[in-house]
Amino acid sequence: MITCILLSAGKSERFGQPKALACILGSSVIQLVQNTLLQSSCDEIIVVLGANARQIQPSIFIHSRIRVVYNKDYYFGQLSSVKAGWGQADHSTAGVMLLPVDCPLVTVASINKLIHHFKKHDPDILVPSYRNKKGHPPIFNQRLKSKVLGLPMDTGLNSLFAEFPPQTTEIDDPGIIKSFNTPEEFEKIIAKQ
Repeated sequence: MITCILLSAGKSERFGQPKALACILGSSVIQLVQNTLLQSSCDEIIVVLGANARQIQPSIFIHSRIRVVYNKDYYFGQLSSVKAGWGQADHSTAGVMLLPVDCPLVTVASINKLIHHFKKHDPDILVPSYRNKKGHPPIFNQRLKSKVLGLPMDTGLNSLFAEFPPQTTEIDDPGIIKSFNTPEEFEKIIAKQ
């Protein structure tokens, strides 16, 4: 079993509005990402909301594979959302995939390839790369759960990389390295769609 934590709790300050609700390919970013995940071999989808939760909640699909977790500590940053989501993941999950909502162009095929590679090789951490650039979504093995939940809020997940060097797998999908924080970056990544 693989759980995907869809990270959508940030304040989106540089974007000027909730990034999850930006319009892309005829829907909102968060709806596009949910569609992608539902078509993938991901078993459980946990959407973590925080800032702007009331605005974003109506865009969350009602589906047996999707659950919403509210991160009351969202102002501490992304790690707080990872902890909130992972703490609610099914105990039988083998790995936790982390997908920030501002990486909306990752394909179903890429997610499936990552999950297949993870199940076959059982790494501590698996990171996709495109033309030698690391991207999203990484998958963290369930055996690292206590390590992740124990990290201080002012550290990033990258702090685990020294102890648990990530395995990388090449994915032929530029979407894994395309993310946005500003309206200009958003326009740039969707211009080629």
